[in-house]
Amino acid sequence: MSAPVTTPPDGVTADTAVIRALRRIRVPQTQRNRELALLIFAFAINGSAVALVQLGALGAIDWTFLVYCGGLTALVIALHILLRLRARDADPFVVPIATVLTGIGLAMIYRLDIARDRHGWDAFSTRQLAWAAIALVAAILVVLYLRNYRVLFRYTYIFGLVGIVLLILPIIPGLGTDANADVWVSLGFFSFQPGELAKISLGIFFAGYLVRTRESLTSTGTRFLGLTWPRARELGPLLVIWLVSLGIIVMQRDLGTGLLIFGMFVAMLYVATGKTSWVVIGVVLAAGGAFVASRFLPYVGNRFTIWLDAFNPELMDNSSFQLVNGIFGMANGGLLGTGLGQGRPYLTPVAESDYILPALGEELGLIGVFAILCLYMVFTSRGIRIGLAGQDDFGKLLATGLSFTIALQVFIMVGGVTRLIPLTGLTTPFLAAGGSSLVANWIIVALLLRISDAVRSRPRVVIG
Repeated sequence: MSAPVTTPPDGVTADTAVIRALRRIRVPQTQRNRELALLIFAFAINGSAVALVQLGALGAIDWTFLVYCGGLTALVIALHILLRLRARDADPFVVPIATVLTGIGLAMIYRLDIARDRHGWDAFSTRQLAWAAIALVAAILVVLYLRNYRVLFRYTYIFGLVGIVLLILPIIPGLGTDANADVWVSLGFFSFQPGELAKISLGIFFAGYLVRTRESLTSTGTRFLGLTWPRARELGPLLVIWLVSLGIIVMQRDLGTGLLIFGMFVAMLYVATGKTSWVVIGVVLAAGGAFVASRFLPYVGNRFTIWLDAFNPELMDNSSFQLVNGIFGMANGGLLGTGLGQGRPYLTPVAESDYILPALGEELGLIGVFAILCLYMVFTSRGIRIGLAGQDDFGKLLATGLSFTIALQVFIMVGGVTRLIPLTGLTTPFLAAGGSSLVANWIIVALLLRISDAVRSRPRVVIG
C-alpha cells in the first residue's frame, strides 16, 4: 500500500519561490562583473582618446562632443544591464572590445573632421555618432527579443533568400549609386551598404544548411596526399558559392565582398566537416578566380597593378596615390606615433573609412596598431571559443562563421592598406566610418552574446 501524497501549504510554496528568487539575485554574476570592469576601462580609453584629439588639434577641450559620446556610453551601460537581467552567462569580453574599437574609430573620424573643418551633419563624426546609437539599439533589441537563437534555424532558407536579395539590390536600376563599386543602395533620404547585412543573413543560411547536409559532405572520399578528398558530386555547394562570389566581383565590381562571402563559407564548411581538403579546394578556387578576374576584368586588374607597382612614379600621381600616402603616413608615425591630433592623416584621401587604420597608425604608431590588432584577435578568439564550447551544431557553426568573418574582413583591409594583398573596398569593422558596417557588426556582437549565454546555461541542447 503506497504512502499518501501530501501537498504543502500555499504559504510554504510561496516562501520557497521567494527564497529561490532571492538566491538567484544574490548569486554573484561573475561574468557581468568582469564585463563591467572592462567597460569602465573602455570608457576611460574612449574619453581619453577624444580629449587628446581635441588637445592635439584644437589646444582645448570641447565638452559638447564629449557629452554626445556620453550618450553612447549610456547605451552601452543599458546593454550591460540588459545582459545582467536576460543573458547573465554571456561572454564578458565581446561588448568591451566592440565598445573600445568603436570609440577609437570615432575619435579618429572626429580628428579628421577637425582638420577638414567639417561641422554639423556634414561631419562624418556626427553621422558616425548617430549610426553608433542605432547600432547599439539594434544590438539591445536582438538581445531582448531573440530569447533563443535556435529559432533562426527554422528559417534557414528564408535567410538565404534575404541574403541573395540584399546582394543584388545595388545592381537594380534606380537603387544603386554611382561609385567605383556597385555596393551602395540609395533610398533618397539615406544610403546603405546591403552587403554588410547580407553577410549575417548568409552566415545564418550557411550554418543551417551545413547542419542539414553535414553527413553527406563528410562521407568517405578518395585518399590522396595524406588528405581525404570529397567526391565530385559533393563539390556542388562549394562551386555554387564560388560562382556567386565571382558574380559579385563581375556585376558589382566588388572584390572584397566576393572574397568575404566565399571565405566565410569555406571556414564554416571546414568546421562542419573537419576535412582540411575543403580548405585546400577553397584556396585553389579563390586563387584561380582572382587570377582569371585580374586577366579579364579591368577593375580587378587595376587593383593588382597598383599592388605590385605602387611606387611607380606614373602610378603615384594617380592610381596608387592613396595607397602610397597611407604607407608614408604609417612610416611617419614610427613606433610610438605622432600623438592623437598632431599628425597629418588628412593628407590621405578617404582616411575616415578605407584608410582609417593608416590614420591611426600615424598618430598611435606601430604599438597602437598592434594593440588594435590584438583586440580583433581576442574578439575573434572569443567568438570561436563560444562556438566550439557548445554542443549545439547550429550555434557552433554560426558563432564560428560570424567570428571568422570579422577576422577575414580585418585581414583583407589591413593587408590591403599595408600592401600585403591587393586593396579591396571593405570597411574595417567597428573603426571605419559607415553606418551599415557598424550596425551589422553590433548585430554580430548581439548574436555572439546570445549564443554564449545559451552555451553556458544550457550546454546539452543539440540540434542536428
